[in-house]
Amino acid sequence: MAGQDTPVALVTGSSRGIGAAIARRLASIGYRVVVNYLHSKQSAFTLVDELNQQDPRAIAIRADVSNQADRLRLIQETIDAYGRIDVLVNNAGITSQGRRDLLEATEESWDNVFDTNLKGPFFISQMVSQQMMDQPVLHPNIIINMSSISAYAISENRADYCIAKAGLEVMTKLFASRLANHGILVYEICPGVIESDMTEPVKEKYSKLIDKGLSPIRRWGTGEDVATAVEILASGRLTFTTGERLNVDGGFHIRRL
Repeated sequence: MAGQDTPVALVTGSSRGIGAAIARRLASIGYRVVVNYLHSKQSAFTLVDELNQQDPRAIAIRADVSNQADRLRLIQETIDAYGRIDVLVNNAGITSQGRRDLLEATEESWDNVFDTNLKGPFFISQMVSQQMMDQPVLHPNIIINMSSISAYAISENRADYCIAKAGLEVMTKLFASRLANHGILVYEICPGVIESDMTEPVKEKYSKLIDKGLSPIRRWGTGEDVATAVEILASGRLTFTTGERLNVDGGFHIRRL
């Protein structure tokens, strides 16, 4: 078990993409990091090897956040390894399967998306917040929910994804209100168009939209942009702020005429 003077971060869905960028950033500023993965075992262990080159500071745990038994095991194995959790980043997520028009959307896709993107983060946050309340307060206790501009910018062929992400906003406020008296701060990050595996199939489409001014800052976002936002929130320095949404979207959220 690591010394408890070292902060610990659990980042779900962190074997690649945005999650991996977040894991790297938190490790670089001194966190022990749990790299959670489901399918990308090789990527997860490659990342852990990278983070452990100078100082053992990361482990990989396979767990499906949509599955109750896996969620319980993920938290227990994290505690067994490090003794505490100071920062939780609910990053794991999947997109709408098949990107079907909402009039053709299936219950199977709905269940899979909601179980991973909303139910999983809710019950992981529930368990982690209880752990945070039980452990000695040595570091800022922070929960960060990774949402999306799709929470308010709809796509008719990804209804389940949009609705699940919209639910994260209310979930963030619920946990922020409930946990404030325990010194646990809760935030939501809304990434915009971020260069990743998930956006690779639509890269040409969004590159053209960005060039035409989709957002005031005319470039793709990166995992590093999101990781910087996580670093700021995880610092715990925003002591009079909770339940807040931080847009990392190049200004996409600004209404313009």
